[in-house]
Amino acid sequence: MKRVDYKAILKEMRGTSVERPNKTGAGTLSGHAAGEPFEKSVYQHLKKKYPAAVFKQFEYLNDLYLKHPKVISVKDRYALLDSPTALLLLNRGDKATREWSPENIFEEKQNDTADILYHADGFYDLIDVKTRNINKNAQPPNIISAYKLAKACANMIDNEEYDNIGINYIEIDWVEEGDRLLCTDSHYGDLFKAMPNTLYINWAAAMQIQFHVADLNQSWQGTRKEWAVEYIKMFVESAKHRVRKMEETYITPFLKYI
Repeated sequence: MKRVDYKAILKEMRGTSVERPNKTGAGTLSGHAAGEPFEKSVYQHLKKKYPAAVFKQFEYLNDLYLKHPKVISVKDRYALLDSPTALLLLNRGDKATREWSPENIFEEKQNDTADILYHADGFYDLIDVKTRNINKNAQPPNIISAYKLAKACANMIDNEEYDNIGINYIEIDWVEEGDRLLCTDSHYGDLFKAMPNTLYINWAAAMQIQFHVADLNQSWQGTRKEWAVEYIKMFVESAKHRVRKMEETYITPFLKYI
């Protein structure tokens, strides 16, 4: 089965540049504004290599539904994705799916799980592109909802689908160079190769897992099923700790007044 050659993509990206979003040089370049041009560049490189298999997440859903015009119910549209776990990660929700039509197709959303989707031979590879201004110290970016990932792991276990889903990350390190942004280095990380107990959940930031891709631990040696179980264990323990802290801070001090 053909898979994405991440080493080749990283090599191709190094030394490339994109137009500076704010060409006047005024204002701060950070977050989505800085990342979008490089995300598009990675997408174009992947699309050139795998034209029939690479999509934006919304493009994939539009293409899928357009190819099946007689499938109109939410349930039947969901059934078009042959993986319950992929469905959980990629679907736009009941309301949006119900209201989809050729005249009301999906558009790109910043909170889509994947920036880019590689789909071939029943394999779904969700690819997220993160960017990093190496001249600034910034906290690690939001990666994925810890809760959504826990539900995905539960789905993987319930449906025994461990080999048809990938969640991978590309980091583009950049510096400003006149009216362009130059990629000085690039990094790759496979979420399912990270030790689950090394993943940091920022409960105050919408339960987001946060890390720099370049720093992502890649030492996991177990099976995908074992990874899913270990991640759920970590998530539950982290949630229990959060509950205890919430109770200590927001409940216990006030009980004597009621």
